[in-house]
Amino acid sequence: MHTGLPAGDSRDFIQPFSIEGHGVRGRLVRLSAMADRIIRQHDYPDAVARLLAEMMALAAALAAALKYEGVFTLQTKGDGPVKLMVVDLTSAGAMRGYAQFDKDKVAAIPLKEASLPRLHGKGYLAFTVDQGSHTDRYQGIVELDGATLSECVHHYFRQSEQLQAGFKVAASRGDEGWRAGAIMLQRLPQENVTEMAAEVADDAWRRAFILMASCTDRELLDTGMPATEILYRLFHEDGVRVPQPQGVQAKCRCSRERVEVVLKAMTPEELADMQIDGELQVTCEFCNARYDFPVTDFVPQN
Repeated sequence: MHTGLPAGDSRDFIQPFSIEGHGVRGRLVRLSAMADRIIRQHDYPDAVARLLAEMMALAAALAAALKYEGVFTLQTKGDGPVKLMVVDLTSAGAMRGYAQFDKDKVAAIPLKEASLPRLHGKGYLAFTVDQGSHTDRYQGIVELDGATLSECVHHYFRQSEQLQAGFKVAASRGDEGWRAGAIMLQRLPQENVTEMAAEVADDAWRRAFILMASCTDRELLDTGMPATEILYRLFHEDGVRVPQPQGVQAKCRCSRERVEVVLKAMTPEELADMQIDGELQVTCEFCNARYDFPVTDFVPQN
């Protein structure tokens, strides 16, 4: 069994693993400092921050299960107090995220009752893989009809992709800030197998799913507990293989140059509506960075 990160290492990572001979693979995600950094860039209430942290962990697990070169985006949109949440992750491991919400409506919901249905209402969850202009974008959409984000994703895989998958997600705020964790299992498709082999595979999947469900929130969130220790506890009897982990970091892709390109594409009327005291002020929704430009750089003066 290969070792991943050293014991006690609190870095943010995605740990791939597979269960030998059973056609099951998975990802264990732990986000600590980077999750806290993304959340603290905005003044989120705890209910919104927790939901966004869960979404970051889920996005990391899903993105790591794909082969892509570009950007993976997980987005929710609803008619409740939380209107929109977006998390994206590049194939290089750079993550960012933000939420749009009604502050007063969120505050009116007790934290213990701040479930996904109460916060988001009716809406949808969308997955998008964008590999650039040379390829078609892939997008999958499922209704927000589950009690949790992980339930919604589970429904998507079962209904749209016809793949068996399981998820467990946790997030909380402690002395060191916000943390999030997730574990994902995916059953690999099998072809031309005998009835007996299919029954054995079914039993192995059910066993792996039950073992995954036994993973506690503490195990997912405790930065002092190595990923290898968790995976060995869960799956050691079945021969779990653990390669090197993948690193992730909080990093926004906004820049002054990118904002300038957007402003140049706007009409003079749109720019005039944006100006404040002779300046155009643009704030990144993800990282809250502000970019100021003289309006005279874009709007012709009479």
